[in-house]
Amino acid sequence: MKSDLKFIAVVFVIVGVLDRTSVVNGGQFKGDYSKLSGIIIPGFASTQLRAWSILDCPYSPLDFNPLDLVWLDTTKCLSAMNCWLKCMMLDPYNQTDHPECKSRPDSGLSAITELDPGYITGPLSSVWKEWIKWCIEFGIEANAILAVPYDWRLSPSKLEERDLYFHKLKLTFETALKHRGGPSIVFAHSLGNNVFRYFLEWLKLEIAPKKYIQWLDDHIHAYFAVGSPLLGSVQTVEATLSGSTFGLPVPEGTARLMFNSFGSSLWMTPFSEYCQSENVYSKHFSTGRKKKHNIYHCDDLEYRLNYSGFPTNIINIEIPSVVAEAYPSFGDELQANLSNMECGVPTQLSFNAREIADGTFFKAIEDYDPDSKRLLYQLDKLYHGDPVLNPLTPWERPPLKNIFCIYGVDSRTEVGYYFAPSGKPYPDNWIMTDVVYEFEGSLYTRSGNLIEGNPGAASGDETVPYNSLSYCKNWLGPKVNITRTPQSEHDGEDVQVHSDVEHQIGADIIPNMTRSPRVKYITYYEDSESLPGQRTAVWEIDKANHRNIVRSPILMRELWLEMWHDIHPDKKSKFVTKAKRGPLRDEDCYWDYGKARCAWAEYCEYRYVFGDVHLGQSCRVKSSSADLLLKYV
Repeated sequence: MKSDLKFIAVVFVIVGVLDRTSVVNGGQFKGDYSKLSGIIIPGFASTQLRAWSILDCPYSPLDFNPLDLVWLDTTKCLSAMNCWLKCMMLDPYNQTDHPECKSRPDSGLSAITELDPGYITGPLSSVWKEWIKWCIEFGIEANAILAVPYDWRLSPSKLEERDLYFHKLKLTFETALKHRGGPSIVFAHSLGNNVFRYFLEWLKLEIAPKKYIQWLDDHIHAYFAVGSPLLGSVQTVEATLSGSTFGLPVPEGTARLMFNSFGSSLWMTPFSEYCQSENVYSKHFSTGRKKKHNIYHCDDLEYRLNYSGFPTNIINIEIPSVVAEAYPSFGDELQANLSNMECGVPTQLSFNAREIADGTFFKAIEDYDPDSKRLLYQLDKLYHGDPVLNPLTPWERPPLKNIFCIYGVDSRTEVGYYFAPSGKPYPDNWIMTDVVYEFEGSLYTRSGNLIEGNPGAASGDETVPYNSLSYCKNWLGPKVNITRTPQSEHDGEDVQVHSDVEHQIGADIIPNMTRSPRVKYITYYEDSESLPGQRTAVWEIDKANHRNIVRSPILMRELWLEMWHDIHPDKKSKFVTKAKRGPLRDEDCYWDYGKARCAWAEYCEYRYVFGDVHLGQSCRVKSSSADLLLKYV
């Protein structure tokens, strides 16, 4: 998760509300916004953590006092690293705080806009600041955006056990409904999608089965899943072996110690799409004693196809040669590898997604890596043994009325690694010798060599592989409408539409559409027919980076138009039209030097305001631009 852990992944439940008549750039458009609400949940490393202790840091003038910023205070991280680590790390077995310092998540919007506020550090650690600016520009009230931060270091079960997080999340939905009188819109990014999935499963045990679907219909209008690692991210495995510095100037070994102490470190572990665990509800109704964690039950495709549905093996690792007895029996495949060992010659073992998720990989290196025992404990206790859900199992479509799965494609993305012993002591005992990337339908190593495997039709978003992001295409029905349009504003040129495209469940949908090499596109896959009363859409955004997609003005524009279309009483289609895209904000207008006027004359006009320093800055959306939104109904 190099960029996913460096970056600040977020999933929020945002409650955004517009007045019944809203004003945008001086114009007005009508719609019943008074009942519209939304909810946001922050994801991995995207919420500020504050100290809840008094910690004296020797040899440093910077101490930790209650409510001092811990994540992310780069000054204390650099000048008092040992103290900072005490406030960040958890006990890997029971997930408790360090005896000398504890940290807790901050609350409110300030906890998620900039992690390290400051003239220089603020923009570098900005997460939701641009998103909030959009909300303000489109008339969302200040008290209508509710951030629900949580301690992203904890596993899902510990979130509920220590902080009652999912009880609080349920109350947030119910409060929004009572306050506004209508359902909410869920906006989830990266790990936040996993949090929301766990919440939906936890809710099944809290609400009577006959009332479960009704509760969802009453409280959730739409779910926007952005950059969701539906089958995990291979960068999680890299971080467990070599650490992830989060972009901070800390040693990789130190970063590894910190990351592996978090119970959430395995939440995005890659797993096979062909394997399921035992039915979690049997534990609640069985009188027998649980003897072992949920066992994966895999269908024939897991064994007939290579790599558990991923493009290649995720880990290829050299281990020192030892006698076979040093390894407990762990399957015929591993035993075959071990039997081929020669004395004194390191042996390379390869592991696919299933073998990582079920613990085979960590068991194989247990004698060579102190962290393996701790990771095996977390895997068994916090994930396979979770009383609500084994998060390392394939998703089914949530039973919600409207789902939009959105992600970036066609960026170079890591899908496999080669590791070998470094000769250094723990925690620097492994060194990465090579990386496998997916890009433009091919697999190649860091040195540029092409390798064999099962590359997808596209590549991922630099953090999550394409097969994991696009798994939500399985939620589409047998007939899908596909539209491809340029990302930039357009008058309908280069818009391609294919209706009623056959879709075989379990297979990718590859549109037979043209591409201009200099144009970035959005490809929409939409289905409103296969499930009565429900809509499912998948948006693929070219070159959208996993971290920055939540700040993309293209995504913000499409989200806004889709939500505005949904609540409009005169809408004529199931989804917002893609035939045209014009400027919506002043920032979208610019000066056309060839025509010596503002571009997009239908939408923009020249209107100088004191302080403008160039012509483009004086191009602004017309006062009547709100009326143009009717073209998107």
